[in-house]
Amino acid sequence: MNILSIQSHVAFGHVGNSAAVFPLQRLGHEVWPVHTVQFSNHTGYGAWKGRAFEAALIDDCVEGVFERGVLGQCDGVLSGYVGAPETGAAIIRAVKRVKSANPQALYCCDPVIGDVGRGVFVRPGVPEFFVQTALGVADIVTPNQFELEWLTGAPVVSLQGLRTAVAALRARGPKVVLVTSAQLADTPFEALDMFVSADDGLYRLRTPRLDMSVNGGGDAIAALFFAHYLTTRSAREALENAAASIFGLLARTLEANSREILLVDAQEEIVAPTNWFPAEKV
Repeated sequence: MNILSIQSHVAFGHVGNSAAVFPLQRLGHEVWPVHTVQFSNHTGYGAWKGRAFEAALIDDCVEGVFERGVLGQCDGVLSGYVGAPETGAAIIRAVKRVKSANPQALYCCDPVIGDVGRGVFVRPGVPEFFVQTALGVADIVTPNQFELEWLTGAPVVSLQGLRTAVAALRARGPKVVLVTSAQLADTPFEALDMFVSADDGLYRLRTPRLDMSVNGGGDAIAALFFAHYLTTRSAREALENAAASIFGLLARTLEANSREILLVDAQEEIVAPTNWFPAEKV
């Protein structure tokens, strides 16, 4: 598979393309990365160097790929953190350009807006971009619980509430909705739930909860899920494969007390996960 990944990039650490490209390559896919920013490190450190790129860079890079005559060979577009609404607009132009060259190509949008405890942490206009534009173009969306609530405008507390929310998202356009992390009323404190909704129903996958906070996990799991979905076309199988890998990567990271995901040191977890968790239809 050939995947165009339009995301941020850092020299040190693993977020954005720095968290997505290597797992995709380790799974055997060609990745065409386009960077929306070049920072020294992720902003969670409180200080960083580098700059964001203008949205026109995305247009230029996609045009250059088109001129090579290979845009029709792109199987999917993956996007993550959107620094500004104009960057989002450029991503959508790229997606439409790819789909024009290859109508079978899929767009996986990770709608990065915020998280529980942190609230919204993106610039004004970015959440609205996802609601008003990206959802209508995306084939797959991968929100966390906080983002699912923001996108649908309603709290998600119970399984029925989550079912209603993902159905509302799918009605906006995406055929597949992956909820990357959720703590519902019936989720044990020591566990974490993930859900995926597709044409064949809603599935829940439960893993032990790891007591840690690390940047880039959402970027990595969106990439892993997208890669497995492109290969299997099964939302359930993609969820099981992606969850097994991300759990293994994070468990190794916690064991090493590392602030950055150990994508390289623990890379075997990407292709041969230590643990396996079944997804059950709910």
